[in-house]
Amino acid sequence: MNSRADQLKAFDRLLTIMDELREQCPWDKKQTMETLRHLTIEETYELGDAILDNDLEEVKKEIGDLMLHLVFYSKIGSETNSFDIADVCNGICEKLIHRHPHIYGDVEVADEEEVKRNWEKLKLKEGKSSVLEGVPKSLPALVKASRIQDKVAGVGFDWEKPEQVWEKVEEELKEFKAEVNNGNVNAMEDEFGDVLFSMVNYARFLSINPENALERTNKKFSKRFQYLEAKAKSLNKDLKEMTLVEMDVFWEEAKKL
Repeated sequence: MNSRADQLKAFDRLLTIMDELREQCPWDKKQTMETLRHLTIEETYELGDAILDNDLEEVKKEIGDLMLHLVFYSKIGSETNSFDIADVCNGICEKLIHRHPHIYGDVEVADEEEVKRNWEKLKLKEGKSSVLEGVPKSLPALVKASRIQDKVAGVGFDWEKPEQVWEKVEEELKEFKAEVNNGNVNAMEDEFGDVLFSMVNYARFLSINPENALERTNKKFSKRFQYLEAKAKSLNKDLKEMTLVEMDVFWEEAKKL
């Protein structure tokens, strides 16, 4: 591993290259925070994919892409004297020190859960009117549900046992089934949302990340379906012309693989 001096030298090199690109490259000169935003979101998802694939070489590359974006935003901020990379780094350092009084102060904590509760209490003391203020509005719904539940649990609004949460899941499933029988689409959507929200909550009690779990299933399904497509192609068959029974043979093969 590189020494701290080498790490700082590498970061300084990135800052220098960013300065040069902003001054000399036609594309880099035109960028604004708004034009970079969707690209940053894309890079974040690519990093997430690499993490789920456990591809550490790709993780390294995607961290670099994302770090470039963070340096880019800081460079743009410096051009209007709003902030620069030093302000960004010092800001997060001060926040971490303030929110970890059990490390940088005299507060004692028993476990991870107490750390999380203290974190939310400190944020309220900083002037936030709600513990939910820190949940981005543009988060995907599944991730947002998980973060909302984490936040409120941090201030004690939570179930005591996993069994209680599962009972809530079963209750919501019954209500959803009732609305399906009634045929009211709006009501079905409401109740389906409640089912998903309660399932996310149950996953939290089991220490399962629901976003990761669903994405793993997405990847698993995609690989199996692509195996099915490849098998059909090798037999010069069109999937649309195959029966479900025929397709299921290859599906079971894919599952065994």
